[in-house]
Amino acid sequence: MSYETALKIVDLIQDIHKGKYRLPAIQREFVWSPYQIERLFDCLMRDYPINSFLFWKVEKEKVHDYEFYEFLRNFHERDNVHNPKANISGEEEITAVLDGQQRLTSLYIALKGTYSYKLPRKRWDNDTAYPKRYLYLNLVNGAEESELEFDFKFLTLSEIKRDPNNFWFLVGKILNLKEPGDVNSFLIENQIFQNYTKEQAAFANRTLFKFYNIIHEKGTISYYLEKSQSLDKVLNIFIRINSGGTILSYSDLLLSIATAQWETKDAREEIISFVDQINSIGDGFNFNKDFVLKACLVLSDFTDIAFKVDNFNKANMLIIENNWEQITNAIRLATELVSSFGYCRNTLTSNNALIPIAYYLMKINAEDKFITSNSNLEEKSKIKKWLVLSLIKRAFSGTPDNVLRPIRKILQENNINFPIEKIVDNFKGTNKSLIFSEEDIDNLLYYKYEQGFTFSVLSILYPSLDYRNLFHIDHIFPKSKFTKSKLRKLEIDETQIEDFQNKVDCLGNLQLLEATPNIEKRDKDFDVWFDMTYKTEFEKKDYISKHLIPEGNWEFCDFTKFFEKREKLMRVRFKEILQSKE
Repeated sequence: MSYETALKIVDLIQDIHKGKYRLPAIQREFVWSPYQIERLFDCLMRDYPINSFLFWKVEKEKVHDYEFYEFLRNFHERDNVHNPKANISGEEEITAVLDGQQRLTSLYIALKGTYSYKLPRKRWDNDTAYPKRYLYLNLVNGAEESELEFDFKFLTLSEIKRDPNNFWFLVGKILNLKEPGDVNSFLIENQIFQNYTKEQAAFANRTLFKFYNIIHEKGTISYYLEKSQSLDKVLNIFIRINSGGTILSYSDLLLSIATAQWETKDAREEIISFVDQINSIGDGFNFNKDFVLKACLVLSDFTDIAFKVDNFNKANMLIIENNWEQITNAIRLATELVSSFGYCRNTLTSNNALIPIAYYLMKINAEDKFITSNSNLEEKSKIKKWLVLSLIKRAFSGTPDNVLRPIRKILQENNINFPIEKIVDNFKGTNKSLIFSEEDIDNLLYYKYEQGFTFSVLSILYPSLDYRNLFHIDHIFPKSKFTKSKLRKLEIDETQIEDFQNKVDCLGNLQLLEATPNIEKRDKDFDVWFDMTYKTEFEKKDYISKHLIPEGNWEFCDFTKFFEKREKLMRVRFKEILQSKE
């Protein structure tokens, strides 16, 4: 390994753009935030070291022995986070990046591309929540943040137009300023010296010339070059430089090792593609490669299922590769089953809870019809009850391996029926107990609207619902009525207003309601909506029984009495279900 002459950023960016630099399959994906990129450019401008890079020269004869990926140019938090596979047909030698991918991708995005991240308080499936942003440098004012000197920001075009007090220079334009005279011309053409104060103009002059020098003149990219063509040596180097764990997550490292070990498939491409597939099931989930890697260890029946390099040896990786279709089919079926229970990314509060279900489905050789068949309703009911109990009791918090191992052992010994009773008995008396005490049941009533566990708690009360239909968590007494001004108009006593507002989001005022009736209900008073919706006595009795609606007056002024009566009914139902011996 040799230390080479430092590269200019402009030359490196152009070579990345031409495809002379690639990312080996052992590399993880891009994970830096906009703020990290802004800090990187501030460091460059202040002549701070950004550490050396490590490149691997892959000779022409060896190029087709490995998989390579392109650099991300236009990052989109939802739609474009995966590096495209590189087409290396007809390539000469390639320079692969072993260390420094995050920094180089950040430079490339900033100078040649865009960064689109989700705006706060907008839904992840809203296309307008991800505006396209470019990196800009404020030429006339420094950074307001004390840790930074130069004001680099990812901004949208509309944000630029709304900010007349600053001059935002599109960072990528520096590549077009090829000579110092071009810098002068830019400042003159944009009337920096006429439109801003003497101090601001001087700052702009220094800043833009400094930026030009950093990109075009200075050898900024210091690097080592590894020329060995042995993948084992390169892999060992990669592990050594990345196993510190603070920058490269351990799962990224393990995925890199798996990618290098598989013989007929590209582990990285297979796993990332599979994550996208299962995340699109139903209303969507939030699985990641960590989950898939852990599931592979468990479903492959390896004795040790810990995340460590030793478990990702050649022999184990070949077992996973050979059983990949069977493993992924079981995980997919488990995801579809959990989706049929009504779960999605917001309500499945532990992804690890899916792994025992996938293991069980693989052991019984479950087929697609398992999800929709009526011949196994009792079996699915047991699986659902175990899932709900484990989620509410937070069984997989802390060290999930200590839960996964004993459950797997029980499933190995009992793979004809889902052994919920044996699982419950196994954890009895431990801090992972699935048995509910009186205090546990009382605590269930404290869950509130928009908390992740609330769906699981409510689903206990509705064991017979067909969750393949879309259900909403609905306020029985509509929340829109609980503002202070509206409560006063309804002549609610001032001493009761705070109590009303404290209770409106609590379990006693929540129900699971199909999407269409919930939309029709909107902010109608409960008693009015009930009479409009349910016409026959049978319909009314069925709704009251299913939703545990207490007898008595349902007028708004009696909300507190309604709430307290319903909590008592819910507590009784919880005890019947959760403390039964069946």
